[in-house]
Amino acid sequence: MQQRRDRIDLTGRDYTAIYALSDIHGCYDEMAEAERRITADARNLPGRKLLMYLGDYVDRGPRSSDVLAHLSAPPPEGFDRYALCGNHDDVFLRFLDDPETHSHWLEFGALPTLASYGIDARHILFDLGYGIQQLRDMTLNAMPRAHVDLLRSLAVAVTFGSTLFVHAGIKPGTPLSSQTDEDLMWIREPFLSEGPQLPLLVIHGHTPHPYATFGSGRIGIDTAVSMGGSLTILKVADGRQTILQSI
Repeated sequence: MQQRRDRIDLTGRDYTAIYALSDIHGCYDEMAEAERRITADARNLPGRKLLMYLGDYVDRGPRSSDVLAHLSAPPPEGFDRYALCGNHDDVFLRFLDDPETHSHWLEFGALPTLASYGIDARHILFDLGYGIQQLRDMTLNAMPRAHVDLLRSLAVAVTFGSTLFVHAGIKPGTPLSSQTDEDLMWIREPFLSEGPQLPLLVIHGHTPHPYATFGSGRIGIDTAVSMGGSLTILKVADGRQTILQSI
């Protein structure tokens, strides 16, 4: 059984700007371009900056392994970087830990993730007749240990003053200490309709939309890059939240 994931409080840290991205879903090229634009935007800003990744690094898109490799490496110079856990990342790790119970990951946009490690799941399961356990073992053999360690280490929430970064949202009106990991990684309603119902601004992904959504007490930045949409960069600086760019 997995342990409760970390919740990190960065309140009191001094960042001149925070840049948030969400739902990369294996779209490495768009992520790399986003980081280039972020570092260019931040070049003339003094002090440290914060990169916030809000989860769902794997599945659907073609280069999940490259995304995890990138997030396993140090952040750009002058930046701190925190990567949160999304529901896809969590289910992938659960498959690696217990493939029989979590074989439904294979219907979750997982085949491109496996292909990014050189694994043809359909061939292994249907042509060769291997089982789920053998597919998992092949996956672990193909994955760098650092990628598994990263998935296991991902926090589920970061608080910075009255701003909360999570993958999906929160259960309205419930203190963060009482939110489950499942709430923070999976929730849609009633959060999307009601907002946090707490004195917080929640910045989240998980629910795709053609453009960033500024709701009551929340900003959603999943703009479906893996499904023909764009990758949105949200910039938080000088008490304002603005869209730096969509890629």
